[in-house]
Amino acid sequence: MSAVPPPLGANSNFRLFWAGEGISVLGSMTTTVVFPLIAVTEFDAGPFWMGLLAGAIWLPWLVLGLFAGAWVDRSDPRRVMMAADLAAAAVVGTVPLAWALDVLTLPHLVLAALGVGCTAVFFRTAYTAFLPRVVADDDLEHANARLFGTESAMQIGGPGVGGLLVQVFSAAYAVVLDVVGYLASFLCLARIRPEELGPAPEQPPRRPMVALVREGVAIVARDRFLRYFALTGGVSNFALTGYGALPVLFLVRDLGLEPGSVGLVMAVGAVGGLLGATVATGTTAWLGNAGALRWLQVLGGPPAVLIGLAQPGRGAALVGIGSVLVGMGVVGANVVRRSFTMRYVPADLLGRTTATSAVLNFGTMPLAGLVAGALGTWLGVRETILLMAALHAVCSLAVFVSPFRAGRDLPGQPMERWTSGSTATARKSSVT
Repeated sequence: MSAVPPPLGANSNFRLFWAGEGISVLGSMTTTVVFPLIAVTEFDAGPFWMGLLAGAIWLPWLVLGLFAGAWVDRSDPRRVMMAADLAAAAVVGTVPLAWALDVLTLPHLVLAALGVGCTAVFFRTAYTAFLPRVVADDDLEHANARLFGTESAMQIGGPGVGGLLVQVFSAAYAVVLDVVGYLASFLCLARIRPEELGPAPEQPPRRPMVALVREGVAIVARDRFLRYFALTGGVSNFALTGYGALPVLFLVRDLGLEPGSVGLVMAVGAVGGLLGATVATGTTAWLGNAGALRWLQVLGGPPAVLIGLAQPGRGAALVGIGSVLVGMGVVGANVVRRSFTMRYVPADLLGRTTATSAVLNFGTMPLAGLVAGALGTWLGVRETILLMAALHAVCSLAVFVSPFRAGRDLPGQPMERWTSGSTATARKSSVT
């Protein structure tokens, strides 16, 4: 039995969803800085291994993404997320265990990152499909703003906590916080009351998985808005991951910071994401969602170059300043874009379209880690960060040749269905 979700302020299911996600992200952000710090401080890893670690997290999107979207569309997304949480906790838990047994290696760290990436493919795809059932349509912007804001707040706390834990305790034991976070997310999801959720989308016909995958690809390929978001997201994420693979190495070796200071600098940078989530709804109300997307992307683009211009001493502050501005623009735009997509794409296709876009968005990221590692070795770490930051800036400014380069709002109604034979396969926007 389904119901209309209550208003956000009285929605206990959303509060459980929100709390579990926040705790889980705190652990994940701790691990984001701890894994590279283990590699650098315990194994003296260079740019190649740092790029490999970054790439391993995102490679599963390229391999599993399309399959995950079809799987989520014909499954219960809440159960998919719960299973992913348990699997992630088990994978991350092998790191402190191997450390305690004195058998931890760099390849083990890479494989752990790869395993976490596999669970994230299913969790994140299901997450997008599930949220519209947890909150009412009119509350999507506010819900996404709170979720992105909490993620950003945890990004502020996580690296700082991780850096301090590494400085006080053994680096490998710091990832225990991530295990706790995944288990907390599982428990929160388990306590959600299904009878209070919005109606479940109609299940797609029992067709071969390949046909369902092809359907999702066709939708994204034909729709000009989804296609633009997917393609530019892929290029931008390539650049962001490229320079994001090297800051720990850059801060430790080029700027001479201690682990605790590395966490602090990265945490300060994450303030931008919190600000972006905070201003997204107000900016949308002021400029419309198309206008908000344009100017948030401009805000989140060119300042990335500041990171590569940082110098030892007080000059290290440029890393924080650049990261704040990039985070503010990127996260703010993500809030607006995700809310639009959840309204624009009907629920029964949301898993497949999300996964197809994610393959393009995230599929470039493992390659970026490898390219950044190779370029860092060949050109230098600073030069690679500057090159990747410039690419991200150019991609962000491409918004002025986008399908929403003018006008106040993106389409407010779902895309039109079109059919091939008896099967709904894709839609085209009627808005020009």
